[in-house]
Amino acid sequence: MKLLETPLQGCKVLLPKVFMDSRGFFVETFRDNEIKSAINYQGNFVQDNHSRSSIGVLRGIHFQEEFPQGKLVKVSRGKVFDVAVDLRKESKTFGMWHGEILDDISHKLIWIPPGFGHAFLVLSSEADFVYKCTDYYIPECEKTIIWNDKTLNINWPKLAKYTISKRDLNAPTLHEYLGNYSLK
Repeated sequence: MKLLETPLQGCKVLLPKVFMDSRGFFVETFRDNEIKSAINYQGNFVQDNHSRSSIGVLRGIHFQEEFPQGKLVKVSRGKVFDVAVDLRKESKTFGMWHGEILDDISHKLIWIPPGFGHAFLVLSSEADFVYKCTDYYIPECEKTIIWNDKTLNINWPKLAKYTISKRDLNAPTLHEYLGNYSLK
């Protein structure tokens, strides 16, 4: 598996070897010891999630304030624009984001460390999004920041229509969430 660094401290892209022939493909997407070594993570993955969404669905920016989840994410069908936002106040890359196209052709994975916000936008007619988490999902700990926050200035791909949940549409900005804490 090839490892690529991103501009965000600790956030990494992993490119697995894809074996293709006339029958289709084979790809190993998770091998505990290799993945943990590549992303420099010593804990365990405790939960797997799978969602299916149609074109234009935008989910996020989600994170857990308490019990933060690291996420190893991939797309098993379709294509998405995936976004990681560093929300770790002590980080040199706090308040910065990184976007990556994930699809069922490259089988690329992205490691989003605990303390990051996460969002994605579906670019294909339908997409299956799969991810491993380092902590359990706890609904009352989940927070969200508005997807089009002007401070973050995420360069979302342009689509004719976005489908966004009411909760995500009513989310606070990063400044509203932080209160008196200022970005560098």
